[in-house]
Amino acid sequence: MYPPRSQRSSEKKKVRRTRNTKIRIVNVILILAIGLIGLYYLLNTREQQPSQPANSEVVQQDPPSGVNDKGGDALNQPEPDADSAESPDKDAASVDGKPNAKPDDAVNNPESGTGETSGAGSEKPATGTKPANTGKGNSGKTDGDKGTPSTSDSSKDVTIHFVGDIQFSGKIAELLEKNGYDYPFAKLGSMFQSDDLTIGNLETPVTHGGTGAADKTYVYKSSPKALQAMSAAGFDAVNLANNHILDQGVEGLVDTLTYLNDYGIAHAGAGMNGTEAYEPAYFERKGMKIALLGFSRVVPVASWKADGNRAGVAEAYDSTRAIAAIQSARKKADLVIVVAHWGEERVSTPNADQTRLAHEFVDAGADLIIGGHPHVLQGLEYYKGKWIAYSTGNFIFTRSTNEETWKTAVFQARCSREAVCSMKVIPYEAALGQAVPMLDEANRLLLEQMSKMSSGVRVNADGTVVPN
Repeated sequence: MYPPRSQRSSEKKKVRRTRNTKIRIVNVILILAIGLIGLYYLLNTREQQPSQPANSEVVQQDPPSGVNDKGGDALNQPEPDADSAESPDKDAASVDGKPNAKPDDAVNNPESGTGETSGAGSEKPATGTKPANTGKGNSGKTDGDKGTPSTSDSSKDVTIHFVGDIQFSGKIAELLEKNGYDYPFAKLGSMFQSDDLTIGNLETPVTHGGTGAADKTYVYKSSPKALQAMSAAGFDAVNLANNHILDQGVEGLVDTLTYLNDYGIAHAGAGMNGTEAYEPAYFERKGMKIALLGFSRVVPVASWKADGNRAGVAEAYDSTRAIAAIQSARKKADLVIVVAHWGEERVSTPNADQTRLAHEFVDAGADLIIGGHPHVLQGLEYYKGKWIAYSTGNFIFTRSTNEETWKTAVFQARCSREAVCSMKVIPYEAALGQAVPMLDEANRLLLEQMSKMSSGVRVNADGTVVPN
């Protein structure tokens, strides 16, 4: 006999409730099991990871982004550059792109223009004097700022870095407006901030005014913002004795001297008269007095030569006055540094005038000779116990199609109070408006090239330079 329909319906509902309850219980058990498995995995993973001290240092860094395997910036591929002083269709011995023109001819055939100080803009301060004999005012590199010295003799040595030609004009100016004025120094790290002295060749006037030089192929003009970035990067001093510092006339030189003083960057090699141009900049570092002088044997026209009350550069076609300045500095300083602007553009071998002048400078009392102007690297020489770097190449510059102009280096000298110095070459690439560390194979090849180009010395795999 069949049970009533209501009874059958009640029994079916009871069965469904029982089944649903069992399903919910199973689901809860599964969720709990999954959660426990996940918790176990998480705890087990943490136990396998080694702990790291809070102050641990990174032992190895990845190469900077955008750097190719040759140490260069992948974005800065070679291209012809009208702003560059290394245009491949110019004669290698040219001065400012004038084929077959010799530096001596430039001085012996003066062009119009007196270059007198009266031509300076009246709105600018009538300055040009160097900062006090301390180098950079607030650079953190003054004597005693390195902490308590150790008892070893090496702790008393000063570390000095030298770099080549620097300018912020043309395509570089466009790049800096886009990427910031610290862009040229972004890949240097703290190298120049932690040393005792950093010196470069400022191959551009820094001004908003001035009048561009006539009859010159390359005329430069850079923003004062660049000097603020240079100071922040750690530069202490610049050489101004070169063939571009008067590209914007005396007004441009006055502005450059003023801005350098404003940003605490010392200078040598140019001034508002002959006395200032040949006067050294002095620095006190670790109880050592250091003198910096700058001389140029590349002068576009005679009116650029500082003489009497005429503003200009300290020239060295006739080395008499330069030698006298070195001898005078020798009596006052423990270490005498000379930055020389000389040689032939895009030529990797020093000429007879470079060698003669370098030896004369050492004989007069110079301890370090650092050269520039060829826009390519030249070798080193160890003469009478003193180091000569004949050309440091470009450092912050425009980019030409000549690959040799892309190669540069930071030259590191460590000097004792007795003026005994060691020398090291740290390879860099002069990318467009930026110095980029050379890596691996490119680094090795450049050091080998420097060793082959050098006279009587060898450059080791770590960049140290030693006499043969």
